[in-house]
Amino acid sequence: MEPPGEKPGEVGGLHITPQLLKSHTGEFALESILLLKLRGLGLADLGCLGECLGLEWLDLSGNALTQLGPLASLRQLAVLNVSNNRLTGLEPLAACENLQSLNAAGNLLAAPSQLQCLAGLRSLEHLRLRDPLARLSNPLCTSPSYWAAVRELLPGLKVIDGERVTGRGSELYQLCRDLDSSLHPSSSPGPRATATEAQPWVEPGYWESRPTRSSSILEEACRQFQDTLQECQDLDRQASDSLAQAEQALSPAGTTSSFVF
Repeated sequence: MEPPGEKPGEVGGLHITPQLLKSHTGEFALESILLLKLRGLGLADLGCLGECLGLEWLDLSGNALTQLGPLASLRQLAVLNVSNNRLTGLEPLAACENLQSLNAAGNLLAAPSQLQCLAGLRSLEHLRLRDPLARLSNPLCTSPSYWAAVRELLPGLKVIDGERVTGRGSELYQLCRDLDSSLHPSSSPGPRATATEAQPWVEPGYWESRPTRSSSILEEACRQFQDTLQECQDLDRQASDSLAQAEQALSPAGTTSSFVF
């Protein structure tokens, strides 16, 4: 007898079966499954997953998947995590018309053109192809023009790799990037030393005191930070007042002291 979920005669990974899905979800009908977490099971084949037509949230991270064919029938899918697999393409996702969030970090996507299949997904707002904390990336992320290429190809995205690029908060992210660039002038184009030359760790004059520079970028970043800090302090005071009022209203002593002689 074959172990549950294992494909007869296949070596090097499991494939999804109705039995495996029912054991993980407790559902008797595959169409009734709305949320499914199949992380780190060594899956190499999605099998019958395409029959879960009501699926809205799916986690397939940490497996051995090389293609996503069966997902093309999942028209209700909104959140998908396929990070840390062996994917070289995302073409089946073009049919997932309700997809809003996709995590494909840690795969083998080599060029921005492989994201062209996502261009028709009007609801897609969150895309992750690189995750520094988990040390996951894709070959295409090494290109200096990666960020600009993704934004041009998928202009509807609001968040790329965890950073907001449009909407509320995106200006602060951009300010931080500009500020980082202004504080690291060595990143600007220019002649570079050959790999065989021994180089100092810092640039000449790095340790010398410098006069304070007036930077509009720095001033704007400080202003926004102060505004945000003030808003947080106001919210903290409001929360403290609300808690004090709630404690006073719920205090037993408050109810007994209503009769004063």
